[in-house]
Amino acid sequence: MFDSILDAVSNSAWTYLICFGLAYGDVLFPVLPSETAVITAGVLANTGNLNLGVIIVVSACGAILGDNTAYWLGRLLKGPVENRLFGGEKRRHLERAERGLQDRGGSLIVIGRFIPGGRSAITFGAGILQYRYARFLGFDVLAGILWATYAALIGYIGGKAFEESPFKGILFALAIAFALAALIEGGRWLKRRQARQGGVAEPAPGDDPG
Repeated sequence: MFDSILDAVSNSAWTYLICFGLAYGDVLFPVLPSETAVITAGVLANTGNLNLGVIIVVSACGAILGDNTAYWLGRLLKGPVENRLFGGEKRRHLERAERGLQDRGGSLIVIGRFIPGGRSAITFGAGILQYRYARFLGFDVLAGILWATYAALIGYIGGKAFEESPFKGILFALAIAFALAALIEGGRWLKRRQARQGGVAEPAPGDDPG
């Protein structure tokens, strides 16, 4: 039954549209399983007519367009968000975030793309803080391409490792992705802990500003 579903999906052009749509929407709705979709499509590239290069391109385009939508929504909502969330003493949080974005904007945009929730906070925040768009776009294009390539290749490798059992390939690829995400989160936690011990505030993607 599962193999029949895989055969149907992997031979469908709708798979590309699904990858594009989820990659576009997950920055606005972080619950959407964009990585899972792209990883699964990478696995299916071994079992049907899906093209790995096309998967990467459509997923990267969806991610980049979604990030840019969030950026411009941030710019549009700058006034209301600042007044509602960063009034009075909380203004210092916004100023700290702005300094962090100016100092490490490129790395935050690229790394944030690989952190569920972090990508939303960084792209939306970049718009609110009016981070220079030309710089944002350059780093975001790089981030989108790296993210789509990473997710699709993990799936493709998993599919190659379990060519006779695509379901096991998907589980294997997802396990790799979760392990890498855990390593990234662990590194961020350790860095924040060291910063706190040293008495230096260290903002991070996805941190609650309030």
